[in-house]
Formats: sequence, C-alpha cells, structure tokens
Amino acid sequence: MRVVLAEDLALLRDGLTRLLEAFEFQVVASVDNGPSLLPALLEHKPDVAVVDVRLPPTFTDEGLQAAIAARQRVPGLPVLVLSQHVEPLYARELLTDRAGGVGYLLKDRVANVAQFVDAVRRVAGGGTAMDPEVVSQLLARHQPPLAALTGREREVLGLMAEGRSNGAIATKLFIGEKAVSKHISSIFTKLGLPPSDDDHRRVLAVLAYLDV
Repeated sequence: MRVVLAEDLALLRDGLTRLLEAFEFQVVASVDNGPSLLPALLEHKPDVAVVDVRLPPTFTDEGLQAAIAARQRVPGLPVLVLSQHVEPLYARELLTDRAGGVGYLLKDRVANVAQFVDAVRRVAGGGTAMDPEVVSQLLARHQPPLAALTGREREVLGLMAEGRSNGAIATKLFIGEKAVSKHISSIFTKLGLPPSDDDHRRVLAVLAYLDV
C-alpha cells in the first residue's frame, strides 16, 4: 500500500516512516512543507496520504488545504489528517465532499500503534476514521437531540461516528453484532436518519447529523 507522508518534524517524520514500513506500507514520498505536498499527492496518487494539518511556511492549515485541493483534483483520494489539538472545523472541512476515505486523528494516537495503523488502513479502504476526542466534542454539542438515546445507544453512536463497523463496535462493547444492529436501528429511528446497510454511508449520515 503506497503512502505519501507530510510532517515537518524530522524525528516524527522518520518515526512515522519506520512505523508504516514495519506494517508493509510503502512510503513513496515524504515532505516537510505545504507547497511540496500537493505536487507529491498529484504525482504519486497514493493509496493513502498521512498529513499533518499544520506545515511550513505559516504553520496554520497548509496540510489540510493541500489535502482538500488534492481530493478535488483526484476525487476520493484517501487522506488521514493528524492534528496536535481537537479542531472540529478541520474535520468539517475534510468531510465537505462526503466522499469518504478520510480520517482525522490527534497526533497522540500515533503512540497507540494498533489504533493508528487501523485508522490508516480504514481510510485507505475508503472508510472514515474520526478521533474519539473529536466525536466526544460533537456529541456534547448535541445534548438535547440525543437525550432520547439510551446510554448504550450513545456509546454505539459515538463508535459509529469514529467510523467503526458493526463488527468492530461489537468487539469494543463485548456484545453481539445482532445487538449492535438493533441499537443502530433504534438510533436512526429516534434521530430520524435514513436507514442504510452500508457501513460507510451510515457513518457519513451520523457525521452529517452531528453537523461535521
């Protein structure tokens, strides 16, 4: 699986490269600034891009904007964005096209190798991977509409918003997939969302509801 990596800190960039290669990813390009990222993405058209939001020269949102521009030129180009802090606005911009193949994680998640690698693979496969902290803030912003949900349904909703499949939710909550399906059906009914058997479309519906 081919990866384009964008990270300005040399030590972290080298660490991410080694980590990805240890899990049989091929880092075909590694850049340390915003202006170099878009050309690299358009040249290599990777299976997935792992991009720091803030890159030189201004350290604002060059990485994010380059990723969005690349997805406009190469529709569906999978991008996993890494950020130092929770910024729901970044997640909202990344999900504007509702095309999937996107992820938003805090850099701290890289320390959890299994979680990070799972997110990279999920995004590369056209899925969605949202950081639990981002999801937590989104849920907190929608307390009144979510009051109708049970505690378990809120847990399931949060995991769905992170981009997890039925099987992954079942494993995380130690319940059966049939129970997960029933919870999801109840959630969609209570929130007035259109039902779907497609994991990805379901995730996008939930994120749209949460106004990402």
